[in-house]
Amino acid sequence: MYGNRLIISSILLLFAFFLLGTYSVSASEQDDIYQQRMELYKKTEAVTHIPWYYLAAIDQYERNIRAVRKDLPKPEGIIGIYITPEDWSGKLNPVTDDTNPTRIRFFDGLGADGNGDGRADRNDPEDVLYAIAHYLQQYGPYEKYIRIGLWEYYKRDKTVSLISSFARLYKQYQTLDLNEKHFPLPLHVNYSYRSTWGHARGWGGRRMHEGTDIFSGYGVTVYSTCYGIVEMKGWNRYGGWRIGIRDLNNTYHYFAHLNGFAEGIKVGDIVEPGQPIGYVGSTGYGPPGTSGKFPPHLHYGMYKDDGRTEWSFDPYPHLKKWERETRQKQKR
Repeated sequence: MYGNRLIISSILLLFAFFLLGTYSVSASEQDDIYQQRMELYKKTEAVTHIPWYYLAAIDQYERNIRAVRKDLPKPEGIIGIYITPEDWSGKLNPVTDDTNPTRIRFFDGLGADGNGDGRADRNDPEDVLYAIAHYLQQYGPYEKYIRIGLWEYYKRDKTVSLISSFARLYKQYQTLDLNEKHFPLPLHVNYSYRSTWGHARGWGGRRMHEGTDIFSGYGVTVYSTCYGIVEMKGWNRYGGWRIGIRDLNNTYHYFAHLNGFAEGIKVGDIVEPGQPIGYVGSTGYGPPGTSGKFPPHLHYGMYKDDGRTEWSFDPYPHLKKWERETRQKQKR
């Protein structure tokens, strides 16, 4: 029994690292990839007038869902956007994976020639990026019309919201390199935590614990772990005062049982790693204001959106990693 649990725990840890994209790419290689992507986004923006940060947001969203979905091919190459052969060529086109722009247009396919080589190649990053931008062009270059185009393409409100949030982050910081993370508590205070994801919880009905509890004192500052958008703030009978932040990996960071929030923080705000967002408390397990039913701690959870649904995964290995990284940064 113990051996099976150990194997399952190991698999979950490995899978969790995969979810956040911890690939073995050096910093210089990643910088080169960012530069190549930005050049493609800016080039496509110059031709189509679709803002580069929206193209980057669509690309990032698609790369995220392809990394975790079994029904989609894994992302390869510079651009992560995936268009099916049928959608690219046109549903009634007899030529599968067509590269002839004229024939593709005739059959109302999405495929387009983005680099002027006379071919609309679904495996060419310039063509793919141009095809998406050209599709959005028909709705107009302004953001409210781009969002309409995104809804028509994805048919999912949550996806439009995520892509719009990603675009805001890219526009705000004018860079693609927004992967920095930060441990959620100050390292100089007393705190403790262990892996408790998946453990049973009983209050309010039997359920699974969807996070890691970091025990510390009342009023200890809680930091944002990432660049992101505040997606939710308020009371929940289980989590008490809690706040949720969405990052560029489609990951939702959940901070619960807070004693209060950082002054002025509200839904829709852009936050950065290490920015104060609240304070450790013991709220929850009852109506608004309930507190003290358990020792003060931060409940920290992580949830992944895969373009269809959202599900919890174990934050413990990421917390250990960010704890090390934050300590290293503070020593510099």
